[in-house]
Amino acid sequence: MKKTALITGASSGIGKATAEKFAREGLRLILCGRRQDRLDELSAELGKNTEVHCLNFDVRDKEAVFLAIGSLPPEFSRIDILVNNAGNAHGLDPIAEGSLEDWDAMLDINVKGLLYVTKAVLPQMTERKAGHILHIGSTAGKEVYPNGNVYCASKHAVDAINQGMRMDLNAYGIRVGAINPGLVETEFSKVRFKGDEERAGKVYQGYQPLLPEDIADILYFAVSRPPHVNIADLVVMPTAQASSTQVKKDL
Repeated sequence: MKKTALITGASSGIGKATAEKFAREGLRLILCGRRQDRLDELSAELGKNTEVHCLNFDVRDKEAVFLAIGSLPPEFSRIDILVNNAGNAHGLDPIAEGSLEDWDAMLDINVKGLLYVTKAVLPQMTERKAGHILHIGSTAGKEVYPNGNVYCASKHAVDAINQGMRMDLNAYGIRVGAINPGLVETEFSKVRFKGDEERAGKVYQGYQPLLPEDIADILYFAVSRPPHVNIADLVVMPTAQASSTQVKKDL
């Protein structure tokens, strides 16, 4: 039976690359995001290879999450794979200078949004006693670095949720895991630095960062394993990166 995958944050970066990879492998797709124009463009492209349905909502909006997922047509209502990819970093300030707005955004998107989407999808997985949930965490969920404070806290929460969810859903036979990337060249730094493209660009200069396609390949590897195999927790970094604060750059 053809499987259906729901991907949050599908309009760019890792989410978009994952949608493209899954489409090439023949999975049916539910693409979720805030930017309808990008979703439409991606849907038109991927629709040549597989069935695609788009949901336009912000994971921070609890009511919108449940309304959107509850509105899925019958042919998309059985969700076999959930990729909780939506997430952002906002600001890189020491704790004393941090923005309350930035803190709210990171906790609301990275933690609460992940929980809302999972809660909306879970009932049909627990009823069937089948399903696969993958979270996009971060090396920031495994260590803490200067000025990372609340962002690191949000990703540490994802790490804890991943572990707890795997325990709680074990009795249902639902696979739960997390992929924790280091430096991936996406819009991540542009968002973190509030649109400052020059500053964002410097993050990826002087070495080869991971690409979104690298993470997409890993995600597909995880979902394509036989039912008795679960990729529970995986950390991946570019070869040049040893930790959040140590990157070999040739500048």
